[in-house]
Amino acid sequence: MLEIKNLTKSYGDFKAVDDFTLSVKEGDIYGFVGPNGAGKTTIMKILSGLLPADAGTITIDNENILKDITRLKKTIGYMPDFFGVYDNLTVIEYLLFYSAAYGISDDVARERAKELLELVDLQEKVNEYVDSLSRGMKQRLCLARTLVHNPDILILDEPASGLDPYTRHQLKSILRHLSETGKTIIISSHILTELAELCSSICIIEKGRVIMNGNIEEIMFQVDSSNPLLVHVLDNVNKAVLILKKNKYVRTLSVEENKIMVTFIGRKEDEANLLKELIESGVLVISFKREQSNLESLFLKIIEKGSEF
Repeated sequence: MLEIKNLTKSYGDFKAVDDFTLSVKEGDIYGFVGPNGAGKTTIMKILSGLLPADAGTITIDNENILKDITRLKKTIGYMPDFFGVYDNLTVIEYLLFYSAAYGISDDVARERAKELLELVDLQEKVNEYVDSLSRGMKQRLCLARTLVHNPDILILDEPASGLDPYTRHQLKSILRHLSETGKTIIISSHILTELAELCSSICIIEKGRVIMNGNIEEIMFQVDSSNPLLVHVLDNVNKAVLILKKNKYVRTLSVEENKIMVTFIGRKEDEANLLKELIESGVLVISFKREQSNLESLFLKIIEKGSEF
């Protein structure tokens, strides 16, 4: 269990991270979502031991690892949003270089590099120069490098940025496999559909603060419950409108032919009772559902409304 409590980071008068608190379970794939400048990268760098925090704690298994940066760096693997420059290094040399930085012996490093290159499907590129690889291959190699010391937690900053659909699919498959082996993964992305497909939970960040976090399905349901109720009837539109107007949970409605859009503030049980009333009154209902949100519309809605959710 990774727990972040009251994390704060300022640059002069500007507060980049503001009392940030979050819990991530072992094996979770947790998505960080937020606009540019929201504080995602700053939080990730603090988690990775690359930036000091002004205040707050980061605990793993109830131990504050901000007090032991060496252990923090052994526990966490960080993949930045840029690859860097590595002239005249082959793929194997690149991985051995990073292995040596972690104090891993050459024999162990070579065996580990072989396993990782198979994992990211680059075993045929072992002696190729890094600069000759495609962007997608470099991203997969960077992920392999993040894993050389076998960390428990992976921090991935925009790993799918600039990748074609096939390479993104490859990356998602690798991350799901790592999650199944018990790795905890925190991933930021602007590709919101990717996060919706990949992550078990998300944290929406704005101005260094948590706006909303939790299981994606639960968050989507919470936001969808504020969306209009769409009622499509075959006939008896006037009767349906009359029933809706009398319902205490209906605030507004609009009618277009045989489709009715309703602002409905009731719970799921109240929706079910309303549908039952319509049917028992002889109204033939074709469909009865909330307007659905996707992760992109959810993100925009929450950022616009902030802490109102």
